[in-house]
Amino acid sequence: MIEPSKKIIVNYRELSKIINAHRTLGQKIVCTIGSWDILHIGHLRYLYKAKKLGNILVVGVDSDKAIKFYKKSPLRPVIPQEERMEMLSYQAFVDYITLINDVDKKGWWHMKLIKKIKPDIFIATTKESYPDTQRKQIAKFCGYLKILPRQAKETSTTAIIERTFKKRLEYILNQTKI
Repeated sequence: MIEPSKKIIVNYRELSKIINAHRTLGQKIVCTIGSWDILHIGHLRYLYKAKKLGNILVVGVDSDKAIKFYKKSPLRPVIPQEERMEMLSYQAFVDYITLINDVDKKGWWHMKLIKKIKPDIFIATTKESYPDTQRKQIAKFCGYLKILPRQAKETSTTAIIERTFKKRLEYILNQTKI
């Protein structure tokens, strides 16, 4: 098992060399990206299933800046990028973690990671995660684009935030009535 601190590799050139060594050993490379903000059961089920599709799982973590662009909210992320990467490093089924920072102001991902490591399989959560044109581009840089459905029907980071905020607000308002 790889030491958690050694799993985080933000330099794509260095990561590519490591991935090529795994590929030389005949190992299948699986890659996915996401924000992983407020890590929950849906995230972990998803990553576990992604790992089962190959030997090495590379997880891209959207930078704080990227999340602000595509979520279009100054309130996200809740957890800073360094801590989100560290949380993932403690998951046994995650082999390598890197930072995704090539998202433009329109929320468009420029795919530098998969262009560099060329995974055998790239996993996306839903067809809505990427527009058709981007899915076609992604497929050019990896062996196979696999759509893995959401793994928790009742749980999402946005729902957790909204539910927590609503309950906290209700609590505060009830306290002021006393």
